[in-house]
Amino acid sequence: MGKPEITRADIMAIGDFEKIRAAKRKEIVALKRPRRIEVGPVAACYFESYDTMWWQIHEMLYIEKGGEEQVADELAAYNPLIPNGRELVATVMFEINDEERRRVLLARLGGVEESMFIRIGDSEVRGVSEADLDRTTASGKASSVQFIHFPFTDDQACAFCQPGCQVIIGFEHEAYGHMTVISEESRTALAADFAD
Repeated sequence: MGKPEITRADIMAIGDFEKIRAAKRKEIVALKRPRRIEVGPVAACYFESYDTMWWQIHEMLYIEKGGEEQVADELAAYNPLIPNGRELVATVMFEINDEERRRVLLARLGGVEESMFIRIGDSEVRGVSEADLDRTTASGKASSVQFIHFPFTDDQACAFCQPGCQVIIGFEHEAYGHMTVISEESRTALAADFAD
């Protein structure tokens, strides 16, 4: 398991980050590959970690060049997405290139953030949406980006970490009732997010 929080001391000077950016990007791309899980035709779950959030913060600082004032904002925005040792955290994106098709689907997906689950055998972990703001509008339109926490019990985390166990992730939503089996490569990568 990585560190549970990024602190100011973990933030590199932008000049130093620029020197390692290209090499670090390759490392992060390789790290993210097994942490991306497609569920159904248009949803992709990107499971976050200390390293993915460290990269995201540095990229935001590099691109926006907001200086020291921006650092606190980025830490506040991205630290909640780092797993705490007994959870998995996913950025869920509904990836639809066609704007009209995206608009129509999202209008039907209100509450989708409350419908996610991870199933390990007979045990189920219900997804909990990030509490920073409502991801469904009053009219019932869902955001195309959702932040979902999956809080595990000790027994559920132990079961998830068993090599070869079948783990299913999915949505129980009337307009998006899809699920998929998490590959062994992805299960192994995500198991590293749990504290011993």
